[in-house]
Amino acid sequence: MYSVLKRFVKSLLPRRVLFAGEPVLRLAVYQLYRGNRYACTVCSRHMRAFIDLPMGEKLCPACGSLGRGRRLWQLLHEEFYRPGLTVLDFSPSRSLYRALKQDARIHYESTDLSGDFMADQQYDITRIDASSATYDLILCYHILEHIPDDRQAMRELRRVLKPGGTCLIQTPFREGSIYENEAVQTAAERLAHFGQADHVRVYSVAGLTERLQASGFQVQVREFREATDNRFGFKPHEIVLVCS
Repeated sequence: MYSVLKRFVKSLLPRRVLFAGEPVLRLAVYQLYRGNRYACTVCSRHMRAFIDLPMGEKLCPACGSLGRGRRLWQLLHEEFYRPGLTVLDFSPSRSLYRALKQDARIHYESTDLSGDFMADQQYDITRIDASSATYDLILCYHILEHIPDDRQAMRELRRVLKPGGTCLIQTPFREGSIYENEAVQTAAERLAHFGQADHVRVYSVAGLTERLQASGFQVQVREFREATDNRFGFKPHEIVLVCS
């Protein structure tokens, strides 16, 4: 039902209007899900259920956050968040963009080259138009699997990160080694080989860690597994790479 309603609204409204009116639309949807069993870490609202999406994703009806965004929000506030932070966020979810943008205690910039996300900048991650050592915290979630020259992107992330700063990175992962295939060129081939039409590889945890270390990062692998009650609708198994 939710997916049908979403497609209908998107067919009626231009993207800019939809983005501006989304909080009001979601608040209306949220009234159908009010309750106390679950809670969203991003918007702090409570609900009787999350909205179930394909591939097991759980959407907050109030703000639109997904499980990985709620986990990221919790991780930020438990370990990395402090007043005065200068933050760069690549292609953020709209729920996180709105929540971070309204916090006057930090300087938050988002960037997206495609034009599909809410963004303040349009940086090419392989040639970031910012001075070296600019950011205290960089959020790079589900980006590197889209980038042909990922090693150059990693070097750029390290260049613009301040000494002592942190870059949080996540991608889809597979067992074994990184899978890349230069012969795969079309969207249909990429979907079949990499799981999404605009992906150019699938990382393994060890493979991505090795590439990041070769680019000058120290990497800590964080693995999360959830209890069955999963009050915050996190993904049952999730890995985040904490790079410094």
